[in-house]
Amino acid sequence: MKSVWSKQLKNGLNVIGYGLLLCMVPFVYASGVPKAGGPQPLPKIKTEAIKKPPILVLNSLSASVSLIDPVTFAEIKRLPVGKEPHHLYMTPDSKSVLVANAAGNSITFIDPKTGDVQRTLNSIVDPYHLRFSPNMKWFVTAANRLDHVDIYTWHGTEAQEPIKLVKRLPASKTPSHLMIDDQSKTLYATMQDSNELLAIDLETQQPLWEVPTGKLPADVFLTPDNTKLLVALTGENAVQVFDVSGIKGVLVKRIQTGLGAHAFRAQGDGQHVFVSNRADNSISRINLNTLEVVDKYPAPGGPDCMEMSDDGKTLMVTSRWSGKLTFIDLTTHLVVRQIPVGKSPHGVWTLEHATRQ
Repeated sequence: MKSVWSKQLKNGLNVIGYGLLLCMVPFVYASGVPKAGGPQPLPKIKTEAIKKPPILVLNSLSASVSLIDPVTFAEIKRLPVGKEPHHLYMTPDSKSVLVANAAGNSITFIDPKTGDVQRTLNSIVDPYHLRFSPNMKWFVTAANRLDHVDIYTWHGTEAQEPIKLVKRLPASKTPSHLMIDDQSKTLYATMQDSNELLAIDLETQQPLWEVPTGKLPADVFLTPDNTKLLVALTGENAVQVFDVSGIKGVLVKRIQTGLGAHAFRAQGDGQHVFVSNRADNSISRINLNTLEVVDKYPAPGGPDCMEMSDDGKTLMVTSRWSGKLTFIDLTTHLVVRQIPVGKSPHGVWTLEHATRQ
């Protein structure tokens, strides 16, 4: 059923417009993407020496990671990983990038400088989204298919057992994206199919509060002062802003962006954040002081996760529906390059990136 909807949506972009597309959103944006029809053969790509840290692109329906050379802009290697890799995150010691293989129940460790696979942790239940706390104590995963949030302690990249499960918290329907505050005290999680925002105390591993959101909440982003939490509404055309400075989150604003608001990426200047509007084929830039959209960029092919070049000039975004990594020049507002990768590219990351604040 999921594969059928995926194909219909892909065709629908060309013939039926956004009206019908919005009706399909719940099927498309359920984070458990359509299952591939069995193992997919990897393309024969010539392996070359990597002179600079590669750009990593997760191919959710190909069970692989594409390594892009940032100098030649060619795909130089494709690493097989677990089934349905969706998101990735750097370890606190900067020695590994963790790839969360949701349907494969595993996490792959990749060297951020070379792109080599270092190790694989198995029996990690449904790691869809993942986060480390700033104090390097906690590691958290969202089990998107199985409706729970797992809180682990972190013991280091090279430890025989890098993570140890402390608490498995049942959650509402389909926990999606995670965010942890700068004090490593509070974890925020969206529930995409029950339209809720959940706050959890990391020290006690107990829920603090839960509030309703708009349709299909996905990614979350905290303002630099940790008082406002932005929630992207993939089932709508907006970002909601919650004041989280009190004892419970309070909705204070709605920012209209574009249809299918989904993922965030800070520009790196401490003043702006980007949000990808997947069904609108655009990216909005939000001023974090005024909480208003101040710019918009074209992003064809269903934009999803983003990465910012270290010079602050180029935004990289995975084009989920067209199977490409897209490069956008922030000065000219033009798409300057698209690189074919695997099926349904999702997360993107590189060691040489702008700060995430």
